[in-house]
Amino acid sequence: MLRVHFLQQWFTLSDPGIEEAFFDTPLHREFAELEEFVHLPDEFTILRFRHRLEKHKLAEQILAVVNDILIQRGLLLKLGTVVDTTLIAAPSSTKNKQHKRDPDMHSSKKGQQMYFGMKAHIGADAESGLVHTVRGTSGNVSDAAEGNSLLHGQETVAFGDAGYQGIQKRPDANVDVTWHVTMRPGKRNALNQENAADALIDNAEKIKAGIRAKVEHPFRVI
Repeated sequence: MLRVHFLQQWFTLSDPGIEEAFFDTPLHREFAELEEFVHLPDEFTILRFRHRLEKHKLAEQILAVVNDILIQRGLLLKLGTVVDTTLIAAPSSTKNKQHKRDPDMHSSKKGQQMYFGMKAHIGADAESGLVHTVRGTSGNVSDAAEGNSLLHGQETVAFGDAGYQGIQKRPDANVDVTWHVTMRPGKRNALNQENAADALIDNAEKIKAGIRAKVEHPFRVI
């Protein structure tokens, strides 16, 4: 079942989707060591297994073991971390049995748009883009409030977008980590490209954006 769980994560498959994949893709059955089984796990069995992982908080432990293996093989360098956050929508309607919204979800504003739901905060290796830390919060928690919790403690540099402005001044900041946070769009747009100093600042922002791009890939999957 653990192999089934990994297949779901790697190929972004729903519970019904992984059940169907076992019938359609022999390699999936082979990896999950299900070739000799007459009855394959159905979507409800897969769901119960995932709930068991959540109940006993085993997902965090699995991620830690995977990260250790990646470090041993030189795929996770741990010198730098890129952090970012994505909004995950939840139903805002009160037309349900309880006649209320999910109490763990909250409203959040991004630009001029309001959202209701939660936030997924991740820390990824700046070199490989592999995710090493994941945290979930309600939608009203600011990006900067969770930023320092996304560091594993061994990096020397960290990168974040403009939502992490002022993170170095927070009480939980690690003084040994140098943060490179992007400028706010309005301030960057005001730079004069004909001015040598402003042009240099703009080039630095482009370098930050290139490094930060890796942390967007996991959100594309979500």
